[in-house]
Amino acid sequence: MSENTFPIYTADAIVNFYRTEVLTGQEAKHFTKSDLTPSPKAEAVQTLYMRVLHMLYRFRPECHSMVPLMENIQNPVYHEGTTAITSVYIRMQQFLPMCLVYDFSLNDLLAPKKQKTLTVLSAIMNFLHFRKQRMDMIFEKQTRFRADMDRLQTYSGGILEAEKKIEMLTTIPPEQQAEADELAAALSELQATNIHEYQEVEAKNESIAEWKAKIAETTQKLAQVKVDVCSLKEDIGKLRSQIVESPEELKAQMEKMRENVKNIKNNIKETDERMVEIQNSVQSVTQNEAEIQHMYNLLQDLESSMNNTKQRVEEHKELTAQYEKKQKELRNLCVEGGQLKRALGMKLDKESKQNIRRQKKREMKEQHVQEVLGQCNQIHQKREEMAERIQEISGETQQLKAKMQSLRDVCSKETAKAQALYDTLTASMDELHRRIQTHIVDLKQDVSQMSRLLNPPFDL
Repeated sequence: MSENTFPIYTADAIVNFYRTEVLTGQEAKHFTKSDLTPSPKAEAVQTLYMRVLHMLYRFRPECHSMVPLMENIQNPVYHEGTTAITSVYIRMQQFLPMCLVYDFSLNDLLAPKKQKTLTVLSAIMNFLHFRKQRMDMIFEKQTRFRADMDRLQTYSGGILEAEKKIEMLTTIPPEQQAEADELAAALSELQATNIHEYQEVEAKNESIAEWKAKIAETTQKLAQVKVDVCSLKEDIGKLRSQIVESPEELKAQMEKMRENVKNIKNNIKETDERMVEIQNSVQSVTQNEAEIQHMYNLLQDLESSMNNTKQRVEEHKELTAQYEKKQKELRNLCVEGGQLKRALGMKLDKESKQNIRRQKKREMKEQHVQEVLGQCNQIHQKREEMAERIQEISGETQQLKAKMQSLRDVCSKETAKAQALYDTLTASMDELHRRIQTHIVDLKQDVSQMSRLLNPPFDL
């Protein structure tokens, strides 16, 4: 008992467990603690083992009573009594090593003992708890796997829809292909014209900058000339106030001043002409600016269309990113499935190793089975004695059958004679009835003739 790796439960706990988890109906009601203690009942223990085998292997209790007959077996009736016990023993001996019980014997079924029965039932109870726990874990894994499969289906459907949308966005319909070609040609032409116009605008801007620099120089010169004229006028006023000039010198100075004024007027005319030219150039520049504004508006339209295309490209990129994410999730699910398969493979390997160990232990227990087979041989000897008795009874039954057959033959002969007499009687009766009917007809005719003779017709 100290070597057991599972706990030994009390009788009350075992009774409650088997009444709730294993037995059903009337069996659960009638199963009590007195069936296990102080001395276990063989019938109750056998029914418990049968129900456990039915719950685990779906082997019905009535199937234990079916004789697995070979060909030409003699007297199968005598095998029915021990077939159920030997079937339960063989299947329990195959099952209990999984519960870590290796010393189960036929005596534990025919004359069970309290401590050994409680140990075996505790081992089965521990195994059923372990089985229930593992089944719950497997059910959870199955639910997760189904949820992952449903998610994978939804993701695959979403991926297909995304691929269809990407194809719809990337492919141009044939109705709009001509418009797309025209727009592409118009875009190329507008880009070429824009480049040419940008070059012209840059050249005009350079010329405007040069004219502005020249105008700035001339304005600076005019301002300097005005400053010089003002200073000359001041100097002339000072000189006039200081010096009494002669008329000739005054005339000479006045001529110089007139020449200077003419030069200044000429410079002013030149500046005016230059200003007119600059204004003309500015007007042409404003016209060019209007044209450039129109081209800018066209470019803005093109930018809006390009933005739309960029948005579509971004949507395409987002869809591709989603597609890649879903592919990654699908790969992760495949990896999880592979891990589950590997775990199952490891479990199967462990089970195969355990089966090999159990096989070795079974080989060690074959000697015990041979002893049990010796007991079975004794039972077979008793069966042969009973078979001899049955043969004697069968001889007596055969004699009785022969007597019955002879009596049946006599009865058949007498029935044949009776049938012949019946046939002759029926024929004579038919002949008698026929004669009576003819006699009655003759009597009726005679009566009718006599009535005619006695009652002649009345002549008028």
